[in-house]
Amino acid sequence: MTLLPTGGPALAGLLAPLLPPLVTAVDTFHDSAEPFLFPEEEALVARAVAKRRHEFTTVRHCARTALASYGLPPAPILPGTEGAPRWPDGMVGSLTHCDGYRAAAVAENTTVASLGIDAEPAEPLSDEGSLNLVTLPAERTALSELAAHRPGVPWDRLLFSAKESVYKAWSPLTGRWLGFQDAHITLRPDGTFAATLLVPGTTTAGPPLTGFDGRWQVRHGFALTVVTVPPRGGTGPA
Repeated sequence: MTLLPTGGPALAGLLAPLLPPLVTAVDTFHDSAEPFLFPEEEALVARAVAKRRHEFTTVRHCARTALASYGLPPAPILPGTEGAPRWPDGMVGSLTHCDGYRAAAVAENTTVASLGIDAEPAEPLSDEGSLNLVTLPAERTALSELAAHRPGVPWDRLLFSAKESVYKAWSPLTGRWLGFQDAHITLRPDGTFAATLLVPGTTTAGPPLTGFDGRWQVRHGFALTVVTVPPRGGTGPA
């Protein structure tokens, strides 16, 4: 479900088609007209530049609006394990922001085990060095084939975004870092992707992870990816 923040950011609605019905998403193209941070959050960006403060504040406004749909009162959203946001008891979620877009997605942990969302500008990566840093050789071969098939899609940026979404879904389940070279992403032209983990996927609870399934789209100048992990550590969409 996608919610319109009352008195806050204008609704973008880009994430909803990628998420199952049991996930609530709030996203926006604009920063909040009424910015609000709790003191604990304010301390995290007290010395940040204005751009960082705006995106930090608005994405938390989106998250609090989404959490309110579950009857949860406003509360600080602070970084936890490996920088991942700490969510209220019984909830899971993910945040993302880039130039011109902010989004949050949340769900109850009885229906979704973990979430990963990411948004990037729908533009190619800046240079070959960046591409080599975030991809495996087999992935680069696949990118060339995809580009030949559908040249208008920023496949390299989508691959980067998919790895970000995979990391965001992985981190809360394992409490560990996942590098760009630690997962092999297979992007499919039908708007889905698969991630095969190349490192042991031992979790803090439940069976080990071997991979994730995700979805992608390019709309309104943004490349978006989503990973939704079902309960009990499964790998398919919730």
